[in-house]
Amino acid sequence: MIAELRKSTEQKMQKSLDALKQDLHKVRTGRAHTGILDHVHVDYYGSPVPITQVANVTLIDARTIGVQPWEKPMIAKVEKAIRDADLGLNPATQGDMIRVPMPMLTEERRKELTKVVRHEGENAKVAIRNLRRDAIAHLKDALKRHELAEDDEHRAQDDIQKLTDKFVAEVDKAIVEKEKDLMAV
Repeated sequence: MIAELRKSTEQKMQKSLDALKQDLHKVRTGRAHTGILDHVHVDYYGSPVPITQVANVTLIDARTIGVQPWEKPMIAKVEKAIRDADLGLNPATQGDMIRVPMPMLTEERRKELTKVVRHEGENAKVAIRNLRRDAIAHLKDALKRHELAEDDEHRAQDDIQKLTDKFVAEVDKAIVEKEKDLMAV
């Protein structure tokens, strides 16, 4: 029972960490990377699909993303989807290729983005701590029902705490990396 609880708690904490990393990926830095367009959806004959299913997304250079739709009629729709995605990007079509230049970030905007990153990190830490609380409550219930010895319960609580500390440290590390990335000019 303790092993199952630890495993499920660890999996849930890993999912929280993965979700944080996914959210941090969406925070735009000064450099171009194709992951910025991952959550952009294009209207493909009546149904919204991810941009990667209708076009080839590549890096042209450090500050420009290239999007090349596989079908000619999709060029305007892809360009409109990128513009409407509220990413602050202004795509420009050149023949079959859509060029998406990344605008420079001002110092003020970089500081705002670091605050956003810290807030996302705090949310992830809260989610991890809530998982710890739930696991410990589950252990205490098992102790009350005499399904668990008191020593085993204390060892399991220590184990859950170590797990929590490990994931909180990983969240901190991800935040520091993203802040460093944001502040690099």
